[in-house]
Amino acid sequence: MRLNQVTAACNDLDASIGFYRQLGLKLIVKNEYYARFELPDDGSTFSLHITSKEIPRERAPHIYFECDDVDAEVARLKAAGIMFELEPTMQTWLWYEAWLRDPAGNALCLYCAGDNRTHPPWRIES
Repeated sequence: MRLNQVTAACNDLDASIGFYRQLGLKLIVKNEYYARFELPDDGSTFSLHITSKEIPRERAPHIYFECDDVDAEVARLKAAGIMFELEPTMQTWLWYEAWLRDPAGNALCLYCAGDNRTHPPWRIES
């Protein structure tokens, strides 16, 4: 089994498309209510769908984008005017994370975890 994509809601499709393109995602599908992107490094996809409903800021899924150099990505995005809610921080679960929100308010994490991504010291082996 493989994960096909994650889809996030947005209220302004064009603003959200612009944001995710700044993150480095490649737009591959677009119509009046939907957009789909390829991520640059592994062929994963991410999509947006337009909604007229309120998008929850609490108790909502978090979207994680793994990158090799979080500090460089944060600096690049800040230079482009993107604001962060949490500066790059080493977490107790051994992930180096920075948090921001997209134009719709969806919570995003840019992180680097190395081997700890899937093999932390506390991993359960079957």
